[in-house]
Amino acid sequence: MSKPLLVKIITYAPTAFYHCTHCEIALHEIGISNQAHEEQLQSGLPEDLKNDYLIISEWVRDIFRRYRDQIVIKMVDAVSLEGIWLSLRNGTRHYPAIIIGEQAFVGIDALTPAETSLGGLLQKQSAA
Repeated sequence: MSKPLLVKIITYAPTAFYHCTHCEIALHEIGISNQAHEEQLQSGLPEDLKNDYLIISEWVRDIFRRYRDQIVIKMVDAVSLEGIWLSLRNGTRHYPAIIIGEQAFVGIDALTPAETSLGGLLQKQSAA
């Protein structure tokens, strides 16, 4: 069996901030923690970016069903240091950006071409 193919996805992702472990346990016990985190996740992205994130999430579930252990997905928040670095390295200025091998696919409309490329690379990899 060959090594799984790495698929990097740079996108805006909802973010929730947490306290230290001790504080989280205490807040959870009094019923505050879950409410605060849910509110952060709900209000963390504008509607259009939230919709893009949901579309990307569904796409990831679909390719996992199809390719299972042949791929590894790495989701990277576009506004994180790693996201900025990957964007600069791969020349992507818009999101979502799917990086497969040396190819970058940018935008929601690029999901189908990205999946086609992924299938082709996996076929070549299994034939080798």
